[in-house]
Amino acid sequence: MRLDLPGEGDSFALQRYQGGVAEVYEQSATAGNLSGRISSLSRMLHIEKAYGHGFLCIPVFLAVGAIIWFSSLQTPSPYLLAGGFCLAGTLALTLRYRAAQLAGLLNLVALCLAGMLLAQLESWRQDTVIIDTPVTTVVSGVVERREVDARGYWRYIISVTGTENPVLSRPPQKITALSRSRHQPIEIGQGITGRARLSPPSGPALPGLNDFAFSGYFNGIGATGFFYGAPQPAVSEAIKRRIAERGHWLSVTDTGLYQLRSAIAERIRSTIGGDAGAFAASIITDERRAISETTMEALRVSGLAHIVAISGLNMALASGIFFVGLRTALSCFPGFAERRPVKKIAAFAALIMTLAYYLISGFAVSAERAWLMMSIMLIAVLFDRPSISLRNVAISAIIIICVSPSEVMGPSFQMSFAATIALVAAYGFWTRHRAAQDSATFRPTHMPIALKGLSILGSFCAGIVVTSLIGGISTAIYSMEHFHRVTTYGLAANLAAMPVMSFIVMPFALIAMLLMPFGLDGPFLTVMGYGMAMTIDIATYVASWGGDAGVGRQHQWFLGAGTLGLLALTLFRTRLAWASAVFLLAGLALFVLSRQQDNADLVVFEDGKLMALVGKDQVASTSQRPSGFIYDQWARALFLPDKYIRPVMLPELPVPEPPPDAANDTTTGNTDAASPRSRRPMLDDDTIQTERQVMSAAVANATDAFTCRRDSWCIARSAKGQVVISVLDNRYLGLACNIGTVVITTRPTSFETCRSGAFLLSAQTLRRTGSLEITFSTEATTAANQDLPIQRMTAAIYGSYRPWTMHRYYNWRSRTFETAVPPHVSQLLDSH
Repeated sequence: MRLDLPGEGDSFALQRYQGGVAEVYEQSATAGNLSGRISSLSRMLHIEKAYGHGFLCIPVFLAVGAIIWFSSLQTPSPYLLAGGFCLAGTLALTLRYRAAQLAGLLNLVALCLAGMLLAQLESWRQDTVIIDTPVTTVVSGVVERREVDARGYWRYIISVTGTENPVLSRPPQKITALSRSRHQPIEIGQGITGRARLSPPSGPALPGLNDFAFSGYFNGIGATGFFYGAPQPAVSEAIKRRIAERGHWLSVTDTGLYQLRSAIAERIRSTIGGDAGAFAASIITDERRAISETTMEALRVSGLAHIVAISGLNMALASGIFFVGLRTALSCFPGFAERRPVKKIAAFAALIMTLAYYLISGFAVSAERAWLMMSIMLIAVLFDRPSISLRNVAISAIIIICVSPSEVMGPSFQMSFAATIALVAAYGFWTRHRAAQDSATFRPTHMPIALKGLSILGSFCAGIVVTSLIGGISTAIYSMEHFHRVTTYGLAANLAAMPVMSFIVMPFALIAMLLMPFGLDGPFLTVMGYGMAMTIDIATYVASWGGDAGVGRQHQWFLGAGTLGLLALTLFRTRLAWASAVFLLAGLALFVLSRQQDNADLVVFEDGKLMALVGKDQVASTSQRPSGFIYDQWARALFLPDKYIRPVMLPELPVPEPPPDAANDTTTGNTDAASPRSRRPMLDDDTIQTERQVMSAAVANATDAFTCRRDSWCIARSAKGQVVISVLDNRYLGLACNIGTVVITTRPTSFETCRSGAFLLSAQTLRRTGSLEITFSTEATTAANQDLPIQRMTAAIYGSYRPWTMHRYYNWRSRTFETAVPPHVSQLLDSH
């Protein structure tokens, strides 16, 4: 039996081989030939196990368990999970000798259950309170972090100590708030107060898109918003207590590190200046908001956005340059180099430097992964083990999943590990192939210096090409799934930018950081700034080619099929790797299928204020300036045009003054419900009749656009004949029910259905369903028709009762959780 011997890149497999793995192979093959019971698949699994690839299954199945837990609509019982884990683990240990294959299967089940338990533990550990509705209040707290953006606005992460006017019944523990007013920034660790508009983190803009409440929950952020005016320094008893609570050495260290990080970022930005300075600060401290939107878009379109985040590339370059530089310097002293292990000394120093880089990086998730992988590789050097191996990647993945299993759901984790696994697997294949060639052919040991230099240069260029190609291909499926686009010219951009990053930016950045405590960093930061400016120019030039290709929203099984194909291709060494073709072809088929599906006729954001009628080649919005944050997601996911049809705006009706007793109720915790606009007097008969005529005329003369009365209503007729009305002022709700086929109100209502039979979606319903996609019935219907005007409706949140969605069901008046959805809505949603 011919065996593919492990190469130097797979230390575990090499040890197993030297320890008698040939005997395992021989016994497996002999048993198969004698009894005929061991199939080819079983033998290949034995071979994979002998290579040590069984260990690689641990992070995979831990991640599968975490994904199952996070994707479930309801929280699985932790007691059943714990019981199942103990039972599966016990049976696996009992049967490991008598029924090895069954024991292996039980081990995989136990790993999945362990991943689910880790996810449950993280959810318990976070226990983030997310506010239920938007509210304006005076918030006080302690600044935990701060960061300036390209416009000079400061964004604060605040540990909340209290709220006033109104006092919130469920205050969040932590918020992010933007200050657009020029002011002296509040220092990290100091008290802050100001009147702010707070909102819960946004849910998915469409079914299947990213739920920002999920990341907010696991980052501890319970609300996002902005200050009215400039926030002020504050000192109160609650703030003093919170600062005293942060007096623990861990909190003091954390605050000190963030203060140091902020000072370093400010030093870099002030020395270099402009977008180049902001870019330079981002790759050292991970403060990215100061980069202008134009530059960030150029980096995204050109495929160079990965440079901005502190990821494997930045950490590898910094560690590699430091390691090689220190080892070379120590080698200049032959006596010392002969007596001491300079390689290990350089690796240990690089390990300390890598830790320092991570500490000033703001503990970003991408930086955490890069630090773990680099640390494991450097520790492997200290113990004379190969540093580049899939086993080391698996160890770092296991650590991350155990600490933060929620990261497996995000694009950052998926893309970074996909690229790393693909690159390490390709390196292992190349190492084995080269070893086989070297043993079969003669290669000269000496060559002229010129030829050697050309060989090194050629190898470097080829390495950049192959690395960029492998990294781009391996992360393409995740870019398609999460961002609905791929960069077609990323290879060209990386070929041009990587030499700049490798030979100018990172070496001078490293020297500057080492000399910054002595005030000698200026010249080196300046040279680094030149490199950053060159990188921005490259990104801008490549982006001008228009290489950003949209692919739209993918099928729900596309990501799973693509990931299985990637794992089978990179982790297996036997013919099992050919199974990847099946999964990759399945992913391709799902991609084609998703492109053939028609868009819904109407899309509605979860707050009901923004909706759009989607035609074949056009889209009509209810807003003159739709939120770019929302509409951009719609456009990428549904292939909507960049330009939309704006509504025809009618003049606003005069608003009578509210009655004298219509003062804000500051005890409820919700100022919207008690605002003067919500206390407007009832409409008189003449106004109702006038508005009826205006609405009817808008329907009769329907064009492709909505007709809107500012802050009152919007009306349009779909291509299939349904009359769609958005109600922003509930005084017009009855009128809308009489005229419309589908009525959507942005305000709470005391009733769930229209007497006329029109299909009503209230603000309470939208909170519990999230954003909606609605496909109308083919035949036009009227309010008098008993048939539903909607053929299909899908919701982003409906049926999900998880810790990061429960705030949607909270009723601040009764202080209870209400999950009921009107029957006419649940009937449609349950049918699909």
